[in-house]
Amino acid sequence: MFTLALCRPTATCRLRHGWDRCQAWSCRGFSTTAGQGQQVSLQEKQVGGDVEMPVARREAETLFQERPEPGNQYLEDALLRSYLEAHLPPKVLEEVSQELEGFGNRLLTKIRPLGWECELNPPVFRQYDAWGQRVDHIVTCSAWKRMKEIAAEEGLIAEAYERRYSNWSRVYQAVKLYLFSTASGGFNCPLAMTDGAAKVIESLGTPASLKNAFDHLTSRDPRKFWTSGQWMTERRGGSDVANGTETVARKQPDGTYRLYGFKWFTSAADSDMALTLARIVDAEGHVKQISAEGRGVASISNMLNITRIHNVIGAVASMRRMISLSREYALKRVVFGKLLKDHPLHMQTIARMEVQTQGAFLLLMEMVRLLGLAETNMASEQDQLLLRLLVPVAKLYTGKQATAVATEAMESFGGQGYMEDTGLPVIVRDALVLSIWEGTTNVLSLDVLRSLTKSQGQVMAVFFSTVQNKLELASSSAELQPAVQWVRDAAGRLTRFCQGAAAEGAVPMELAARDFSYSLARIYAGALLIEHAARPGSSCTDVCAAQRWCRQELCPVAAELGNGSYSAEESSMDSALVYAGSPAGSRL
Repeated sequence: MFTLALCRPTATCRLRHGWDRCQAWSCRGFSTTAGQGQQVSLQEKQVGGDVEMPVARREAETLFQERPEPGNQYLEDALLRSYLEAHLPPKVLEEVSQELEGFGNRLLTKIRPLGWECELNPPVFRQYDAWGQRVDHIVTCSAWKRMKEIAAEEGLIAEAYERRYSNWSRVYQAVKLYLFSTASGGFNCPLAMTDGAAKVIESLGTPASLKNAFDHLTSRDPRKFWTSGQWMTERRGGSDVANGTETVARKQPDGTYRLYGFKWFTSAADSDMALTLARIVDAEGHVKQISAEGRGVASISNMLNITRIHNVIGAVASMRRMISLSREYALKRVVFGKLLKDHPLHMQTIARMEVQTQGAFLLLMEMVRLLGLAETNMASEQDQLLLRLLVPVAKLYTGKQATAVATEAMESFGGQGYMEDTGLPVIVRDALVLSIWEGTTNVLSLDVLRSLTKSQGQVMAVFFSTVQNKLELASSSAELQPAVQWVRDAAGRLTRFCQGAAAEGAVPMELAARDFSYSLARIYAGALLIEHAARPGSSCTDVCAAQRWCRQELCPVAAELGNGSYSAEESSMDSALVYAGSPAGSRL
């Protein structure tokens, strides 16, 4: 029997390994900023007295590069602002726009410097004191503690649960988290766990025993605000937490439970509480296998949906930040006699990243819009089916997009992109985990298939009808018609694939799961971009983004089916290719 436990970490907790953020070993470069260069030049002048600096040295001073300095993130994000203008009710838009502009200023002047301090001073785990006594103490810097206070003050969790903007509250919260993410020094991770824990408690009806915890998790008072951890992963690791849980819970005389086991990894290790899984042991010492107490895995799935959405927020935020830095750098960096912005190939590269980021952003907004409807009892059955499908689809697809865009953008800085103290490698490292966290691409692709099976195919009917409805909005736009036709053609090919797959059985569909999920993401994002470009007051760049997105292969699963990629023969050759030359190959 599983139970869902809420734990308050104490000094006696034995956390063997886990950190929610890992410092990867890397070959670190060091760059000299313009300011440092000027200081060196001044020192040289002082040392040299009246000796005139050589001409070559004076010319070399101009080689120092200027750092990119984006301004207010909210004001400079055209897609974000146009999305809010298109969807929010006027009164809500007026209020949140003012708040977001102020938040953007706070991010620029206060929060981002604190985030960099957090990066420079990661947590330290002190297992013993100077006298050999076990203390198990996690030491965090003052900036990390300040981040927690700011998260409360800005209502980064509270906003979603106060619902002062009804069904739009989730959208507003997601926007603030999106702006906060890359400036947070990693504090976006404990916030994801905290939001997930609050959602689990709310989904249980906020029972009296958990009311105090819920109030702390959703507080705006820095003195009362709690963060939550997630203690799921045990020594077997992996996403199959149901079968991988060995921890047991023994009931105590006071009605609480004491946990016994080995948790190999914990997110937000310095949190005020945590949610965990354990199997209940009865008075006779037998481990119970079936029970409703705590609802176990069923309850924790609510946390997983929220943390996967946070994963998407982090992915889109990392893409947006890297592009903001890249475009600012292109205004300052001179290469081969002209600014980077004046090199057509360079601009083409950034523009391609921008199109990917716009598609990802609209997928994110669509998810949180549907979540807001569901949380305020305004969602139809179709809305709920679509949300169930889009969460794993968006998570797996944007995780891959973030890696591609972040590394491409890093390259756009040349050697500076690899310099640790530029902060760019931090964003890249954080992006790399997004395709792993909360379910890998393959695990989530199979989850997409489960959503089809569970709904008996209804979810695909909803998917196709929603795409069609969005395309209809562009019926009067001649310049969008090519993009509309490309999406319609792709949807038609996907429909035929689904019809054929039903007759082929489970194995070919499993082989196609990843390409199938990519097809869902590309088709739906294409429809969203067309919908956004078809709205009144749209810009020529909105139309261009929709057109460029829809030019790519929107239905890779149909293309690969045509190539025979999902046949039994191809599957057999997959293993042969992987193990060729390996001792394991002879056993296949």
